[in-house]
Parts: sequence; structure tokens; C-alpha cells
Amino acid sequence: MRLLFLLCCCLSAALLSAQTDYPPLFAEALARTQVQVDGAMERGFLVPTPVDMAGGYTHEVHKQNWKTLSGAGAIYRLTGDTTYAAIVRDGLLAYAEVYRDWPTHPTARSYATGKVFWQCLNDANWLVYVSEAYADVYDWLEPSVRSRINAELFRPMADFLSLENPQFFNRIHNHSTWGNAAVGMIGLVMDDEELVQRALYGIPATELPEDLRDDDSGKIMSETGRAGFLAQLDLSFSPDGYFTEGPYYLRYALSPFLLFGRMLADKRPELNNLAYRDSILGKAIDALLLQADPLGDFYPLNDSQKGMSLYAPEVVKTVDYGYYLYGQDPTLLSLAIEQGSVTLDAAGLAVATAVAAGKAQPFRPGSVAFTDGPDGQEGGVGILRAYGDGEERTGLVMKYSAQGMGHGHFDKLSYSLYDGTGEVIQDYGAARWVNIDQKGGGRYLPENQTWAKQTVAHNTLVVDRTSHYQGDIRIAENFHPDLYAWDGDGDSLQLVSAVATDAYPGRRLHRSQWLLTDSLFDHPLLIDLFRVTGDTAGVYELPTWYQGQLLAADFDYTTIDTLTAMGADHGYQHLLTEARGYPEAGTATVQWFGRGRFYTQTMITQPGDELLFVRPGANDPNFNLRRDPGFLLRREGPASTTFLAVLEAHGSYDPRVEVAERPFGSISGLHLIQDDSDYTALRFTHRDGAQWTLLLSNHDASPESIHELILDDTTYRWEGVHHLIKTNDASE
Repeated sequence: MRLLFLLCCCLSAALLSAQTDYPPLFAEALARTQVQVDGAMERGFLVPTPVDMAGGYTHEVHKQNWKTLSGAGAIYRLTGDTTYAAIVRDGLLAYAEVYRDWPTHPTARSYATGKVFWQCLNDANWLVYVSEAYADVYDWLEPSVRSRINAELFRPMADFLSLENPQFFNRIHNHSTWGNAAVGMIGLVMDDEELVQRALYGIPATELPEDLRDDDSGKIMSETGRAGFLAQLDLSFSPDGYFTEGPYYLRYALSPFLLFGRMLADKRPELNNLAYRDSILGKAIDALLLQADPLGDFYPLNDSQKGMSLYAPEVVKTVDYGYYLYGQDPTLLSLAIEQGSVTLDAAGLAVATAVAAGKAQPFRPGSVAFTDGPDGQEGGVGILRAYGDGEERTGLVMKYSAQGMGHGHFDKLSYSLYDGTGEVIQDYGAARWVNIDQKGGGRYLPENQTWAKQTVAHNTLVVDRTSHYQGDIRIAENFHPDLYAWDGDGDSLQLVSAVATDAYPGRRLHRSQWLLTDSLFDHPLLIDLFRVTGDTAGVYELPTWYQGQLLAADFDYTTIDTLTAMGADHGYQHLLTEARGYPEAGTATVQWFGRGRFYTQTMITQPGDELLFVRPGANDPNFNLRRDPGFLLRREGPASTTFLAVLEAHGSYDPRVEVAERPFGSISGLHLIQDDSDYTALRFTHRDGAQWTLLLSNHDASPESIHELILDDTTYRWEGVHHLIKTNDASE
């Protein structure tokens, strides 16, 4: 059906007047919205019968429609121009005319197939934003029109998303958050208390099979039996606001949390939901904004598409609501300036007004350790940040969290590293092309399960070429690593250390990582210590997925002309070995170049160690995987062993002048001088003679404990879990 709305391209008099009354950021956002709405209406408002996956024609039309309706409602609310109220009315009537006759989406490729879109999740997206538009014009509409839209569109849609799809509605998951918010928001607009209560508390759990799972094998039912919006607030976040599915999904899920939360605060103030659980939504906002790299991209933990960032449209809402509802932090204003937009509501107006008044202060995130799990007892994520010259930030992320439900990866004690150039050591993220029709209609691709989720795709230890928890979510969701030690307050040395005891039966994995800032190094140094203890022999492979071009190694290696898959499962079926080398016992170095900077990793080696240069690409007929480089340090035989590496960033290269500055690393020696159940002591040397000895207690992480260790006839005594000694510094 095609409804033509021919609107004048010029701004209405009311809109022009409104723009002059608002501060610049708000006025510009309002003007952009009017241009978008007018342009959409000039092309014609279409309501095609749904047939396409994400990225396809009908999907994109209906997606644009919710933006048009939402924008038109906001313009009417802010200007009083009834032309835009009429757009909302006529658009909703067009949907009301056809919605009930539409079958479920013909693709039938989701555990909860939608009607407007291929999955209920997108239907809920539509309803959340269109509910706002409906609220904007509700009082303007004639009662008979409201009754028709309620009866023929919104109540059937709310029932479809909830009663007809309880497996979608009753989860503790970002999907259900959207469903709860959609049903609750439209219930508030229509003053339908039954829908509001259903949204707040869910549908009785007895209506679902006990072990029903989604298409990612994640559990539908919470072990608590609870569901609904309030349960989402209680069970989706740790006490400090960490969202168990990771920042990519927190960025997505915060929208329904905040939009429904704001509407509840207005229409059901007795719930006091914005302050619920010690203001958990405010903490979630802070947690999201603190999980971005120096370029503003969110860390791609779990199922994440890379490139999602602080500057995404959804995060505009996060920043504005964080400022308006939770303390008016002036550092958020600097993010709003960089985003260049605000929401068209009281929150956006408050931000724009404060920006115009010059209240913005720099946003400078520090180190933070997040807990995971509703009670904060299921591991977490540690983020170390160090600032260098020109305020360049280096960020280290260690993941020791719970599984992350169906979106989780088998990557316990994995890490990624970032600096001012972007990714240095990467987390692969997800195998998915969001809203790209040619790549599975935007769905997760098969390789997401067979590669991206598997342990070898991450920077963490693989034992016997088997993923953590056997690559089985039913095992993984019952366990988690634990934080061993945290020291994120040091000016020159920071530590994150965690232990996993269940990733492999009978083996204890203990990883400790430091960021060391010293004037002798161009940038903060990463020190990585990975201890594994067990009772039986094993084959250990520790990958490093670097970003850049391999330059050199200090050992001989042989390239392989005929490439074949390294294994049959657990991700190895996708992995190609391009070269292999056998470094001598002692140390081995690998050097690469990435984004104008040089990197050198120095590693402790033992007799028989093998180093494999690898790249994904095997058994990938549709080229769904990126061909990113990596190397694996392989060690076979011992029941217990320790890996130690130091990574330094140094120098630069400018192709315009073709001059390389400091292309070689500075570390000339790396030694593991003691390593047992009580203590690990490591030492490394700068080529100028300076030497660092780093001590770690492996049995007592208390910051108040006193330790004593004798090394080379020297007694070292210190307080706390770790201690650094620097000697022979020629620069002092």
C-alpha cells in the first residue's frame, strides 16, 4: 500500500521559530530530523508485505518507517506543527489496515519469528520507537482513531510479542528487554494496565519447557524463574553495571532500558525505577562508556561487530540520559560534542544547553575492574589504561567473565590490547555482517559457531586443541574464572590477574598481565605471564592475534606451500599454518608493523617449542572469515608449564618521507628466574642496561600480606601481591 504525503521542502514557520529558541546542538538535531522525515515522505510512505531478511528491501522499508514515525512525532511535540502529527496518524492507520492479516514472516529462520521483520526482536524495536511517536500524538488523535489503532495494530502486536512468543518475551536477555519494553511502553501509552503488568513481571514460567533454548543454544528460562522488565534489571547486570553479554549488546540493550525506564518514571513514578537497584541503569551507562578503546570503538567481547562505537546513534541517547538523569557529569558533555547530536527530548535539551554554556570537561577514562553476574560473583572484565605523551592511551582488556549466555565465547583469560592507532592484539569479535543481505541476511554466520566462538580464535591458552569447556555452552554456563588480583591505581605499574579452574578438567589456568610505563620505552609495556598446572601431560598452544604485517623473527622458520586445515574441529578446521619454526630454548622474538608503528614481542621458549604462523581461511567456502594473521607458541609434554612474553610498541614510519624511526625493540633479555606454587620472579633487560625484576605471589593475593623471597643471594621483601624492582638505570 502506498500513501503519498507531499510536504514542502522548506522548514515550517513553527519549526524555524523553534530552532531559534533552542541551543545549537538541539536545533541542529531537530533540523536534521525534519529533513529526514520530509525526504522520506516525499518518497512515499510504503507498507509492503514483509518477505526479506535483514538488509533486504521490505526489512529496510519498515525500519525506515519507524524512524520516520518517531521523527515526525518528535517534531510535532517540539513545534506543534500538526502536519507531522498527521504523518504519524496516517502511517499508523496504514499499518493497522494490514497488520492482523499478515502471517508470521516467511523466512522462518529465528527461534521467535516476527511478522513485520524476520525475528520478533526487530518487531519489538519497531514497537519501542513507534510507541514514542504514538505517545507524542495520542492526545491529538480523535478517540475513534485511537480505538482503531489500539484494537487493530498495537494490542495484537503486543500480544504477538508476548503471549504468542513467550520464548522471546520471558528470557533474561537483550531480546526480551526489547520485548518487555515494547509491550510495556505501548501499554503505558494506551493506558492498558494488563500489558504494563505483563511487561514488568513477564508470563508465568510454567508455560515454557524447562530446557528450552534459543538458536545460539542459550537458555530461555532463568534459573530464578523470573521474567519481565524488573527481572531484567536485577539479573542482566552485575552490581557495578557490567552487562553479561558484553558492551556491544549493552549499547543495544540500553535503549529499551532507558526509554521504558523514562516512560515509567513519568507514568508510574511510584516504581522509582530509575533509582532501582541502587541506580543500576546509571551504573550501566558508566560501564558502557568505560568499555571503549582509545578510538572510541567498543571492545568486541563475545558476539560483537567491530566498529560499533561511542559515536553510534544509540550511544547519543546513553550519553544524554546519563547526563540528565544521573548526576550531570560534565565529562559526558565532551562526548556529546564529539557525537555532534542530541536526543530530541528533555535529556538532549539539557545536554545541548550545558554544552552551549561551556560546561564540558575532557572525558578521560581510567582503569576499572568490572564484576560479572547478578551478585558480582561470576568473574568479570579488567581494563587497564595507561596514558603517555600527548595523552595517548594504551588499553589492556582481560576477560575472565561468565559465559555471556548464548552470545558468549569460549575465551577465558583472553586479552586484547589497544593504543592510539587502534587494535594491536585483537579479539576477533563475531562472524557476522549486520544488515548485509548477501551475508545471510544479517544473521550470525555458521563460522561464528565453528570459529569466532572457539578458544583458538582468541588470545588465550588452548590445551590439546580443544576449546574451553569442550566448546559446549551447557557446560560453560555453569562456570566462570575468578579475579585473583587487581591493582589499577599505580602510576607506573598496573596489574590484572585471574584464575580459571574449570576450563579444562584437572588443570588450573592463572594469567597475570601488567602495563608498565617507563621513560625508557616509547609506550607502555605489556608483560604477560600465563601459568598452567595439572596432573597429566598436554599439548599447549598460546595464540597471539596481532594486527599488522609480519616483519621478522629471530629464529629460522619454513613457509608451507600447500596449506591445509590444522584440525577437524574446535576452530582448527578453519586454521591454516603458513610457516613453522623451532626457536632455540631461551627467548624468541616476533616483530610486526601496524598503522605506522612497530611492535616486538619477546617470549620465553623451552626445548622443543614450536612457533606456527597461522591465518584463518580453511573450510570457508563463502569467504565469511577475515584472513587476519597470528602466531601460536606450541609446547608439548609437560603437565604444568608457564608462558611469559613482553610486548613493546616503538618507533614509527611515515611513508611520505620513507623514514623509519626506532624500528627495533629495546628488550635484550627476558628470564623466568623462579616459578613455583609460591612465587614467580621474572626479569628483563633494556639494551641500555636498565633491568627490571618483577615478583608475584602465586598463593596469597592480599594487598596487606608481607612477602619475602631470596633470589641470587638477594632478599626481597615487599607488601602486596606483586613488586617491581628497577636497577642499573643509566638515565637516572
